[in-house]
Amino acid sequence: MTLWGGRFAEPTDADLKALNDSIGFDQRMMAQDIAGSVAYAQAIAKAGIISQDEAQTIITGLQQILDEWSAGDFAFLPQDEDVHTAVERRLTELIGATAGKLHTGRSRNDQVATDFRLWVMDAIDRIDVHLLQLQTALIDVAETHTETLMPGYTHLQPAQPITAAHWLMSFFWMIGRDRQRLADGYQRTSVSPLGSGALAGTPFVVDRVWLARELGFGAVSQNSLDAVSDRDFAAELLFTLSLLGTHLSRLGEDVILYSNPQFGYITLNDRYSTGSSLMPQKRNADPMELARGKAGRLIGNLTRLLTTLKGLPSTYNKDLQEDKEAVFDSVDTIDRLLPVVIAIIRTLRLNPERMRAALGEDLLATDLADYLVRKGMPFRHAHHVVGQAVRLVAEDQVKLSELSLAALRQLSNLFEADVSNVFDFEASVSRRRAIGGTAPEAVRDQIAAARQWLQEQTR
Repeated sequence: MTLWGGRFAEPTDADLKALNDSIGFDQRMMAQDIAGSVAYAQAIAKAGIISQDEAQTIITGLQQILDEWSAGDFAFLPQDEDVHTAVERRLTELIGATAGKLHTGRSRNDQVATDFRLWVMDAIDRIDVHLLQLQTALIDVAETHTETLMPGYTHLQPAQPITAAHWLMSFFWMIGRDRQRLADGYQRTSVSPLGSGALAGTPFVVDRVWLARELGFGAVSQNSLDAVSDRDFAAELLFTLSLLGTHLSRLGEDVILYSNPQFGYITLNDRYSTGSSLMPQKRNADPMELARGKAGRLIGNLTRLLTTLKGLPSTYNKDLQEDKEAVFDSVDTIDRLLPVVIAIIRTLRLNPERMRAALGEDLLATDLADYLVRKGMPFRHAHHVVGQAVRLVAEDQVKLSELSLAALRQLSNLFEADVSNVFDFEASVSRRRAIGGTAPEAVRDQIAAARQWLQEQTR
């Protein structure tokens, strides 16, 4: 028997049933559905709608269903339209007509909204654990390379010398913002719609506040029309995972580039590299290429849900059945991706000699301009003078440090013998010791601040 068949004289067409049923994907909310039903049985017993004995019979049956599900023994039947139908059908098989009292005052509209929110809250908690592990891995590797010098790039062109730790820590803060967005979104997800009914609220005196607390929600929805249709929390999660995927794609791109033999700055562990079926010499950073590619999938899922939500009329509509697969797919994608990315960072081998060898004196051009600024020249003028010097060395195919003092003084009489002190990569990096700078002491302070930030996030 279906949950709604009394109104209809004919059974549902098979093709419509195939289109309509969501059991193929929403069955993963089985644990959340049962948790919601257990709490609801207790709530309606507290309200005097069913007896305490009936509530206990229902709860015992629900626990048996959960045990069957956990053991992989739960059998779905062709008539199971969705996870709610499957649970109620099996509960009826186990305890008889008493099962039919569980749905008193409850609709699948507020039921599915409750299940989905509980599932998303669990997913956020799980993803946050992975992100903490990734941040910890980044800090651990960075701590050993606070004085390792490498080229920094803008527009993918060599720009200024930086420390390798500073490069690694840039991703720590990106992931930190992702964690903050997850935590912020969790608060808006943690709002219980249970007790909203189909759209107008329940006519029974159900203690919705008690229900919310029992299920681990932090608040109760204030409008039943909004509660059954609100999927902002799902869209927020998809946005956060899309941005997380974007950050992972940027990390992936750097790892791909820097592990290329043309750079040779880093080497991936054999366990997290792949080879070629044709070319024996190849070592491919395939996992990070997948990290780069998965961003498109995550962004697509966000677009998919937003497009579904656009223009929906008030309260629940069947379109909302399209909300879950996008979320499930994005969470699955991140769940598969993060452990591999974490392992890659933990096992990453940096090659300081190759990084150092890639430092060209042209990366010190800004330092040369800063030298003139310290002598009293306006920066814009200094920038022009050093540009002329760079042009000279390019024409003569020499290094900046090989320009004679006489040649430099042809460009500005502010150049003096102490200009030779500019051509020192360690000195260049060390001068950038303001908060957020790349100097070793600034990066060590940054790492200390990062560890403090992690402690505060876990309190």
